[in-house]
Amino acid sequence: MLCRVLAAALALASTPETILAQASLTETYRETADRILDAATADEEGFEKLAHLTTSIGHRLSGSVGLERAIEWAYAEMQKEGLDNVRKLPVQVPHWVRGRESARVVSPVEREISILGLGLSIATPGGPLTAPVVAVRSFEELAALGRDAVQGKIVLYAVPWMSYGETVRYRASGASRAADLGAVAVLVRSATGRSLYTPHTGALRYDEGSTSIPAASVTVEDAEWMARLIASGQEVRAELSMEARMLPDAESFNLVAEIEGREKPEEVVVMGGHFDSWDVGQGAHDDGAACIAAWQALTAIRRLGLRPRRTLRVVLWTNEENGLRGARAYRDWLGDGVGMHVAAIEMDGGAERPVGFGLGLRAGQEDAPDELYDEALTPLRQIGALLSGIDASEITRGGGGADIGPLMAEGIPGLGLRTVGDHYFDWHHTEADTLDKVEPDNLRRAMALLAVMGFVLADMPGTLPNVASK
Repeated sequence: MLCRVLAAALALASTPETILAQASLTETYRETADRILDAATADEEGFEKLAHLTTSIGHRLSGSVGLERAIEWAYAEMQKEGLDNVRKLPVQVPHWVRGRESARVVSPVEREISILGLGLSIATPGGPLTAPVVAVRSFEELAALGRDAVQGKIVLYAVPWMSYGETVRYRASGASRAADLGAVAVLVRSATGRSLYTPHTGALRYDEGSTSIPAASVTVEDAEWMARLIASGQEVRAELSMEARMLPDAESFNLVAEIEGREKPEEVVVMGGHFDSWDVGQGAHDDGAACIAAWQALTAIRRLGLRPRRTLRVVLWTNEENGLRGARAYRDWLGDGVGMHVAAIEMDGGAERPVGFGLGLRAGQEDAPDELYDEALTPLRQIGALLSGIDASEITRGGGGADIGPLMAEGIPGLGLRTVGDHYFDWHHTEADTLDKVEPDNLRRAMALLAVMGFVLADMPGTLPNVASK
Protein backbone atom coordinates (compact mmCIF):
# COMPACT_ATOMS: atom_id res chain seq x y z
CA MET A 1 0.00 0.00 0.00
CA LEU A 2 2.81 2.41 0.93
CA CYS A 3 4.58 1.82 -2.38
CA ARG A 4 1.33 2.49 -4.27
CA VAL A 5 0.73 5.75 -2.37
CA LEU A 6 4.31 6.93 -2.87
CA ALA A 7 4.18 6.11 -6.57
CA ALA A 8 0.98 8.10 -6.91
CA ALA A 9 2.47 10.99 -5.00
CA LEU A 10 5.60 11.07 -7.15
CA ALA A 11 3.46 11.01 -10.29
CA LEU A 12 1.34 13.83 -8.89
CA ALA A 13 4.47 15.82 -8.11
CA SER A 14 5.38 15.83 -11.83
CA THR A 15 2.11 17.39 -13.00
CA PRO A 16 1.73 21.14 -13.72
CA GLU A 17 -0.68 21.42 -10.78
CA THR A 18 1.98 20.65 -8.18
CA ILE A 19 5.21 21.84 -9.78
CA LEU A 20 6.40 24.93 -7.95
CA ALA A 21 6.77 28.13 -9.92
CA GLN A 22 10.17 28.58 -11.53
CA ALA A 23 10.76 31.80 -9.63
CA SER A 24 12.23 31.30 -6.18
CA LEU A 25 9.64 31.47 -3.42
CA THR A 26 12.08 33.78 -1.63
CA GLU A 27 11.83 36.28 -4.49
CA THR A 28 8.11 35.84 -5.00
CA TYR A 29 7.09 36.35 -1.37
CA ARG A 30 9.76 38.74 -0.06
CA GLU A 31 7.51 41.80 0.02
CA THR A 32 4.57 39.93 1.57
CA ALA A 33 6.79 38.21 4.12
CA ASP A 34 8.33 41.54 5.13
CA ARG A 35 4.85 42.95 5.75
CA ILE A 36 4.01 39.95 7.93
CA LEU A 37 7.32 40.18 9.81
CA ASP A 38 6.83 43.89 10.47
CA ALA A 39 3.36 43.22 11.88
CA ALA A 40 4.50 40.27 13.98
CA THR A 41 7.58 41.88 15.48
CA ALA A 42 5.57 44.96 16.49
CA ASP A 43 2.68 42.96 17.91
CA GLU A 44 1.62 43.57 21.52
CA GLU A 45 -1.74 41.82 21.49
CA GLY A 46 -0.39 38.29 21.43
CA PHE A 47 1.46 38.65 24.71
CA GLU A 48 -1.60 40.33 26.22
CA LYS A 49 -3.66 37.28 25.22
CA LEU A 50 -1.08 34.92 26.73
CA ALA A 51 -1.05 36.99 29.90
CA HIS A 52 -4.83 36.67 30.18
CA LEU A 53 -4.74 32.94 29.47
CA THR A 54 -2.05 32.20 32.03
CA THR A 55 -2.87 34.74 34.72
CA SER A 56 -6.67 34.98 34.71
CA ILE A 57 -7.42 31.38 33.64
CA GLY A 58 -4.30 29.40 34.51
CA HIS A 59 -3.65 25.69 34.05
CA ARG A 60 -6.05 23.71 31.87
CA LEU A 61 -6.11 19.95 32.37
CA SER A 62 -8.61 18.00 30.26
CA GLY A 63 -12.00 17.90 31.94
CA SER A 64 -11.26 20.94 34.10
CA VAL A 65 -13.19 24.17 34.42
CA GLY A 66 -10.00 26.02 33.46
CA LEU A 67 -9.79 24.37 30.04
CA GLU A 68 -13.42 25.06 29.23
CA ARG A 69 -13.10 28.69 30.34
CA ALA A 70 -10.09 29.04 28.05
CA ILE A 71 -11.96 27.55 25.10
CA GLU A 72 -15.00 29.79 25.60
CA TRP A 73 -12.80 32.89 25.91
CA ALA A 74 -10.79 32.11 22.77
CA TYR A 75 -13.93 31.17 20.82
CA ALA A 76 -15.56 34.52 21.61
CA GLU A 77 -12.41 36.51 20.82
CA MET A 78 -11.86 34.75 17.48
CA GLN A 79 -15.41 35.60 16.47
CA LYS A 80 -14.92 39.25 17.46
CA GLU A 81 -11.78 39.38 15.30
CA GLY A 82 -13.76 38.28 12.25
CA LEU A 83 -11.87 35.08 11.54
CA ASP A 84 -13.66 32.71 9.18
CA ASN A 85 -15.54 29.57 10.21
CA VAL A 86 -14.83 29.74 13.94
CA ARG A 87 -16.01 26.40 15.32
CA LYS A 88 -15.94 24.27 18.44
CA LEU A 89 -15.65 20.60 17.50
CA PRO A 90 -16.81 18.36 20.41
CA VAL A 91 -14.39 15.83 21.89
CA GLN A 92 -14.93 13.48 24.82
CA VAL A 93 -11.82 13.65 26.98
CA PRO A 94 -10.54 11.75 30.04
CA HIS A 95 -11.12 13.49 33.37
CA TRP A 96 -8.37 12.67 35.85
CA VAL A 97 -8.28 14.53 39.17
CA ARG A 98 -5.07 14.73 41.20
CA GLY A 99 -6.52 15.16 44.69
CA ARG A 100 -4.31 15.54 47.74
CA GLU A 101 -0.91 13.88 47.68
CA SER A 102 2.17 13.76 49.87
CA ALA A 103 5.26 11.69 50.55
CA ARG A 104 7.95 11.40 53.19
CA VAL A 105 10.93 9.29 54.01
CA VAL A 106 10.31 7.73 57.43
CA SER A 107 13.74 6.09 57.90
CA PRO A 108 16.71 6.13 58.28
CA VAL A 109 15.88 9.84 58.72
CA GLU A 110 12.45 11.43 58.64
CA ARG A 111 11.91 14.01 55.92
CA GLU A 112 9.07 15.31 53.76
CA ILE A 113 9.73 15.01 50.02
CA SER A 114 8.07 16.92 47.21
CA ILE A 115 6.09 14.88 44.68
CA LEU A 116 3.69 15.26 41.78
CA GLY A 117 1.50 12.28 41.01
CA LEU A 118 1.88 11.10 37.44
CA GLY A 119 -1.12 11.76 35.25
CA LEU A 120 -3.68 8.93 35.16
CA SER A 121 -2.11 7.29 38.24
CA ILE A 122 -4.37 5.51 40.67
CA ALA A 123 -4.57 6.46 44.35
CA THR A 124 -2.73 4.66 47.11
CA PRO A 125 -5.21 1.97 48.10
CA GLY A 126 -6.81 2.39 51.52
CA GLY A 127 -4.85 5.48 52.52
CA PRO A 128 -1.10 6.06 52.99
CA LEU A 129 1.24 3.30 51.86
CA THR A 130 4.54 2.64 53.61
CA ALA A 131 7.21 0.31 52.22
CA PRO A 132 10.98 -0.08 51.71
CA VAL A 133 12.46 1.66 48.67
CA VAL A 134 14.66 -0.02 46.10
CA ALA A 135 16.57 2.22 43.67
CA VAL A 136 17.44 1.40 40.06
CA ARG A 137 19.12 3.40 37.30
CA SER A 138 17.58 1.53 34.36
CA PHE A 139 15.05 -1.11 33.35
CA GLU A 140 17.97 -3.51 33.02
CA GLU A 141 18.88 -2.98 36.70
CA LEU A 142 15.25 -3.56 37.65
CA ALA A 143 15.12 -6.83 35.73
CA ALA A 144 18.44 -7.94 37.25
CA LEU A 145 17.07 -7.43 40.77
CA GLY A 146 14.20 -9.81 40.07
CA ARG A 147 10.97 -10.42 41.94
CA ASP A 148 12.58 -11.42 45.25
CA ALA A 149 14.20 -7.97 45.61
CA VAL A 150 11.23 -5.95 44.33
CA GLN A 151 8.18 -7.71 45.79
CA GLY A 152 6.31 -5.44 48.23
CA LYS A 153 8.66 -2.48 47.71
CA ILE A 154 8.49 1.01 46.23
CA VAL A 155 10.70 1.21 43.16
CA LEU A 156 12.64 4.44 42.76
CA TYR A 157 13.72 5.10 39.18
CA ALA A 158 16.81 7.29 39.79
CA VAL A 159 17.47 7.44 36.06
CA PRO A 160 20.08 9.94 34.86
CA TRP A 161 18.98 12.53 32.31
CA MET A 162 19.99 11.54 28.80
CA SER A 163 17.34 13.19 26.65
CA TYR A 164 13.61 13.60 27.01
CA GLY A 165 12.88 10.78 24.58
CA GLU A 166 15.12 8.34 26.43
CA THR A 167 14.26 9.36 29.98
CA VAL A 168 10.48 9.74 29.60
CA ARG A 169 10.15 5.98 29.05
CA TYR A 170 10.47 5.48 32.80
CA ARG A 171 7.61 7.86 33.49
CA ALA A 172 5.43 6.26 30.81
CA SER A 173 5.89 2.55 31.50
CA GLY A 174 7.88 2.35 34.73
CA ALA A 175 4.85 1.59 36.90
CA SER A 176 3.80 -1.46 34.92
CA ARG A 177 7.36 -2.79 34.61
CA ALA A 178 7.78 -2.56 38.39
CA ALA A 179 4.31 -3.96 39.11
CA ASP A 180 5.13 -7.04 37.05
CA LEU A 181 7.82 -7.81 39.65
CA GLY A 182 5.53 -7.20 42.61
CA ALA A 183 6.27 -3.54 43.43
CA VAL A 184 3.55 -1.67 45.33
CA ALA A 185 4.34 1.84 43.98
CA VAL A 186 6.93 3.75 41.98
CA LEU A 187 8.72 7.06 42.40
CA VAL A 188 10.25 8.44 39.18
CA ARG A 189 13.07 10.96 38.99
CA SER A 190 11.75 13.99 37.13
CA ALA A 191 12.57 14.10 33.40
CA THR A 192 14.90 17.08 33.39
CA GLY A 193 18.59 17.78 33.29
CA ARG A 194 18.43 20.64 35.80
CA SER A 195 16.30 21.12 38.89
CA LEU A 196 15.69 23.64 41.64
CA TYR A 197 13.76 21.14 43.73
CA THR A 198 10.88 21.04 41.24
CA PRO A 199 9.04 17.77 40.48
CA HIS A 200 7.81 17.23 36.91
CA THR A 201 4.52 15.46 36.23
CA GLY A 202 3.33 13.84 32.97
CA ALA A 203 1.23 10.95 31.79
CA LEU A 204 1.89 7.31 32.51
CA ARG A 205 0.51 4.30 30.68
CA TYR A 206 -0.63 1.16 32.47
CA ASP A 207 0.02 -1.93 30.38
CA GLU A 208 -2.93 -4.21 29.77
CA GLY A 209 -2.55 -7.28 31.94
CA SER A 210 -0.31 -5.54 34.49
CA THR A 211 -1.44 -4.52 37.97
CA SER A 212 -1.97 -0.77 38.31
CA ILE A 213 0.08 0.75 41.13
CA PRO A 214 0.44 4.36 42.34
CA ALA A 215 3.11 6.43 40.60
CA ALA A 216 4.56 9.85 41.35
CA SER A 217 7.49 11.96 40.25
CA VAL A 218 10.11 13.17 42.71
CA THR A 219 12.68 15.92 42.37
CA VAL A 220 16.15 15.24 41.01
CA GLU A 221 17.54 16.17 44.41
CA ASP A 222 15.38 13.71 46.36
CA ALA A 223 15.89 10.90 43.86
CA GLU A 224 19.66 11.24 44.14
CA TRP A 225 19.55 11.57 47.94
CA MET A 226 17.52 8.38 48.39
CA ALA A 227 19.65 6.50 45.85
CA ARG A 228 22.81 7.46 47.73
CA LEU A 229 21.35 6.32 51.06
CA ILE A 230 20.44 2.96 49.56
CA ALA A 231 23.85 2.62 47.86
CA SER A 232 25.50 3.18 51.26
CA GLY A 233 23.73 0.10 52.60
CA GLN A 234 20.97 1.82 54.56
CA GLU A 235 17.34 0.75 54.25
CA VAL A 236 15.12 3.60 53.10
CA ARG A 237 11.43 3.41 53.94
CA ALA A 238 8.94 5.87 52.47
CA GLU A 239 5.31 6.74 53.00
CA LEU A 240 3.23 7.71 49.95
CA SER A 241 -0.31 9.10 50.02
CA MET A 242 -2.28 9.87 46.84
CA GLU A 243 -5.99 10.51 46.29
CA ALA A 244 -5.93 10.58 42.47
CA ARG A 245 -9.04 9.34 40.69
CA MET A 246 -10.62 9.02 37.27
CA LEU A 247 -14.05 10.56 36.70
CA PRO A 248 -16.34 9.88 33.73
CA ASP A 249 -15.23 11.35 30.41
CA ALA A 250 -16.01 15.05 30.01
CA GLU A 251 -16.99 17.10 26.97
CA SER A 252 -14.33 19.37 25.56
CA PHE A 253 -13.63 20.91 22.16
CA ASN A 254 -11.05 21.40 19.46
CA LEU A 255 -11.22 25.08 18.55
CA VAL A 256 -10.95 25.91 14.82
CA ALA A 257 -10.61 29.24 12.99
CA GLU A 258 -9.65 29.99 9.40
CA ILE A 259 -8.86 32.40 6.65
CA GLU A 260 -10.74 30.75 3.83
CA GLY A 261 -8.78 30.30 0.62
CA ARG A 262 -9.55 32.58 -2.31
CA GLU A 263 -9.08 29.98 -5.06
CA LYS A 264 -8.86 26.52 -3.51
CA PRO A 265 -10.69 26.72 -0.18
CA GLU A 266 -11.01 22.94 -0.05
CA GLU A 267 -7.21 22.60 0.26
CA VAL A 268 -5.93 23.31 3.78
CA VAL A 269 -2.75 24.23 5.61
CA VAL A 270 -3.35 23.65 9.33
CA MET A 271 -1.23 24.97 12.19
CA GLY A 272 -1.57 25.19 15.95
CA GLY A 273 -0.80 23.72 19.35
CA HIS A 274 -2.64 22.11 22.26
CA PHE A 275 -4.81 24.24 24.53
CA ASP A 276 -4.84 21.83 27.46
CA SER A 277 -2.01 21.74 29.99
CA TRP A 278 -1.14 19.89 33.16
CA ASP A 279 -2.84 20.92 36.39
CA VAL A 280 0.26 22.70 37.71
CA GLY A 281 1.83 26.00 36.76
CA GLN A 282 0.06 28.05 34.10
CA GLY A 283 0.70 26.08 30.91
CA ALA A 284 2.65 29.03 29.48
CA HIS A 285 5.34 27.24 27.46
CA ASP A 286 3.43 23.96 27.25
CA ASP A 287 1.51 24.87 25.20
CA GLY A 288 -0.27 28.17 25.71
CA ALA A 289 2.36 30.23 23.91
CA ALA A 290 2.06 28.09 20.79
CA CYS A 291 -1.72 28.40 20.71
CA ILE A 292 -1.53 32.17 21.06
CA ALA A 293 1.26 32.47 18.47
CA ALA A 294 -0.71 30.50 15.87
CA TRP A 295 -3.96 32.31 16.62
CA GLN A 296 -2.27 35.73 16.52
CA ALA A 297 -0.49 34.79 13.27
CA LEU A 298 -3.87 34.15 11.65
CA THR A 299 -5.28 37.40 13.04
CA ALA A 300 -2.28 39.40 11.77
CA ILE A 301 -2.58 37.93 8.27
CA ARG A 302 -6.27 38.82 8.16
CA ARG A 303 -5.63 42.38 9.37
CA LEU A 304 -3.06 42.85 6.61
CA GLY A 305 -5.79 42.05 4.10
CA LEU A 306 -4.01 38.90 2.90
CA ARG A 307 -6.06 35.92 1.73
CA PRO A 308 -4.02 32.95 0.51
CA ARG A 309 -4.91 30.70 -2.38
CA ARG A 310 -5.76 27.83 -0.02
CA THR A 311 -7.45 27.84 3.38
CA LEU A 312 -5.15 28.61 6.29
CA ARG A 313 -6.57 27.01 9.43
CA VAL A 314 -5.61 27.24 13.09
CA VAL A 315 -6.59 24.44 15.47
CA LEU A 316 -6.20 24.62 19.23
CA TRP A 317 -6.27 20.91 20.03
CA THR A 318 -7.65 19.51 23.28
CA ASN A 319 -6.31 16.64 25.41
CA GLU A 320 -2.77 16.31 24.11
CA GLU A 321 -1.29 15.83 27.56
CA ASN A 322 -3.16 12.74 28.73
CA GLY A 323 -4.94 11.14 25.84
CA LEU A 324 -4.52 12.72 22.37
CA ARG A 325 -8.27 12.50 21.93
CA GLY A 326 -8.36 15.91 20.24
CA ALA A 327 -5.83 14.87 17.60
CA ARG A 328 -7.75 11.71 16.77
CA ALA A 329 -11.10 13.53 16.79
CA TYR A 330 -9.77 16.11 14.33
CA ARG A 331 -8.60 13.36 11.98
CA ASP A 332 -12.00 11.65 12.27
CA TRP A 333 -13.80 14.95 11.59
CA LEU A 334 -11.88 15.28 8.31
CA GLY A 335 -13.01 11.85 7.13
CA ASP A 336 -12.11 11.21 3.50
CA GLY A 337 -11.03 14.85 3.20
CA VAL A 338 -7.80 14.29 5.10
CA GLY A 339 -5.88 14.16 1.80
CA MET A 340 -6.92 17.74 1.04
CA HIS A 341 -4.53 18.92 3.76
CA VAL A 342 -1.37 20.02 1.99
CA ALA A 343 0.67 20.64 5.16
CA ALA A 344 0.38 20.56 8.95
CA ILE A 345 2.45 22.71 11.32
CA GLU A 346 2.73 22.23 15.07
CA MET A 347 4.46 24.18 17.83
CA ASP A 348 4.90 22.20 21.05
CA GLY A 349 8.43 22.77 22.28
CA GLY A 350 8.05 25.95 24.26
CA ALA A 351 8.47 29.60 23.32
CA GLU A 352 12.20 30.04 23.63
CA ARG A 353 13.99 31.73 20.71
CA PRO A 354 12.84 29.97 17.52
CA VAL A 355 15.40 28.86 14.95
CA GLY A 356 13.23 27.36 12.18
CA PHE A 357 11.31 24.21 11.34
CA GLY A 358 11.85 20.47 11.08
CA LEU A 359 10.08 18.48 8.35
CA GLY A 360 8.60 15.01 8.68
CA LEU A 361 7.19 12.94 5.79
CA ARG A 362 5.60 9.66 6.80
CA ALA A 363 2.94 7.24 5.64
CA GLY A 364 1.94 4.91 8.45
CA GLN A 365 5.07 4.04 10.42
CA GLU A 366 7.48 4.24 7.49
CA ASP A 367 9.52 7.30 6.60
CA ALA A 368 9.33 8.63 3.05
CA PRO A 369 12.24 8.06 0.65
CA ASP A 370 15.18 10.48 0.61
CA GLU A 371 14.23 11.85 -2.81
CA LEU A 372 10.83 12.94 -1.52
CA TYR A 373 12.53 14.77 1.35
CA ASP A 374 14.92 16.46 -1.06
CA GLU A 375 11.99 17.61 -3.19
CA ALA A 376 10.18 19.06 -0.18
CA LEU A 377 13.17 20.68 1.49
CA THR A 378 14.00 22.81 -1.56
CA PRO A 379 10.87 25.01 -1.44
CA LEU A 380 10.83 24.97 2.37
CA ARG A 381 14.35 26.37 2.49
CA GLN A 382 13.30 29.09 0.07
CA ILE A 383 10.50 29.98 2.51
CA GLY A 384 12.93 29.71 5.40
CA ALA A 385 15.17 32.31 3.76
CA LEU A 386 12.33 34.80 4.25
CA LEU A 387 12.94 34.44 8.00
CA SER A 388 16.68 35.13 7.93
CA GLY A 389 16.10 38.67 9.20
CA ILE A 390 15.02 37.27 12.56
CA ASP A 391 17.68 34.54 12.51
CA ALA A 392 15.14 31.72 12.16
CA SER A 393 15.73 30.32 8.69
CA GLU A 394 16.89 26.80 9.62
CA ILE A 395 14.95 24.05 7.84
CA THR A 396 15.96 20.49 8.70
CA ARG A 397 14.75 16.98 8.19
CA GLY A 398 12.91 15.46 11.15
CA GLY A 399 9.88 17.16 12.62
CA GLY A 400 6.19 17.03 13.38
CA GLY A 401 4.22 16.77 16.59
CA ALA A 402 1.77 14.69 18.59
CA ASP A 403 -1.37 16.52 17.49
CA ILE A 404 -0.50 16.41 13.79
CA GLY A 405 0.69 12.81 14.15
CA PRO A 406 -2.59 11.29 12.87
CA LEU A 407 -2.32 13.48 9.76
CA MET A 408 1.34 12.65 9.19
CA ALA A 409 0.54 8.94 9.56
CA GLU A 410 -1.55 9.31 6.40
CA GLY A 411 1.20 11.11 4.52
CA ILE A 412 0.47 14.78 5.16
CA PRO A 413 3.77 16.74 5.33
CA GLY A 414 4.35 17.80 8.94
CA LEU A 415 6.49 20.63 10.25
CA GLY A 416 7.50 21.24 13.85
CA LEU A 417 8.65 24.68 14.96
CA ARG A 418 12.10 24.40 16.52
CA THR A 419 13.65 26.56 19.24
CA VAL A 420 17.05 26.73 20.90
CA GLY A 421 15.61 24.50 23.64
CA ASP A 422 17.93 25.76 26.35
CA HIS A 423 15.52 25.65 29.29
CA TYR A 424 12.24 24.12 28.14
CA PHE A 425 12.72 20.89 30.09
CA ASP A 426 13.60 22.85 33.22
CA TRP A 427 9.99 24.12 33.29
CA HIS A 428 8.16 21.36 31.44
CA HIS A 429 5.15 19.92 33.36
CA THR A 430 5.97 21.83 36.56
CA GLU A 431 4.65 24.59 38.79
CA ALA A 432 7.34 26.75 37.16
CA ASP A 433 5.73 26.78 33.69
CA THR A 434 4.53 30.35 34.13
CA LEU A 435 4.27 33.56 32.10
CA ASP A 436 7.44 35.10 33.53
CA LYS A 437 9.45 32.44 31.65
CA VAL A 438 8.16 33.67 28.26
CA GLU A 439 10.07 36.52 26.62
CA PRO A 440 7.68 38.68 24.56
CA ASP A 441 10.17 39.00 21.68
CA ASN A 442 10.42 35.22 21.38
CA LEU A 443 6.64 34.92 21.29
CA ARG A 444 6.57 37.52 18.49
CA ARG A 445 9.23 35.59 16.57
CA ALA A 446 7.23 32.38 16.89
CA MET A 447 4.17 34.21 15.62
CA ALA A 448 6.24 35.49 12.68
CA LEU A 449 7.51 32.00 11.80
CA LEU A 450 4.05 30.49 11.85
CA ALA A 451 2.54 33.36 9.88
CA VAL A 452 5.14 33.38 7.11
CA MET A 453 5.42 29.61 6.74
CA GLY A 454 1.66 29.07 6.99
CA PHE A 455 0.80 31.82 4.52
CA VAL A 456 3.34 30.86 1.86
CA LEU A 457 2.45 27.15 2.01
CA ALA A 458 -1.20 28.10 1.64
CA ASP A 459 -0.56 30.55 -1.20
CA MET A 460 2.29 29.20 -3.35
CA PRO A 461 1.38 27.87 -6.81
CA GLY A 462 2.16 24.24 -6.04
CA THR A 463 2.26 22.03 -2.98
CA LEU A 464 4.84 20.03 -1.10
CA PRO A 465 5.15 16.39 -2.16
CA ASN A 466 2.41 14.56 -0.33
CA VAL A 467 2.41 10.83 0.30
CA ALA A 468 -1.34 10.83 0.99
CA SER A 469 -3.66 10.15 -1.90
CA LYS A 470 -6.09 12.97 -2.68
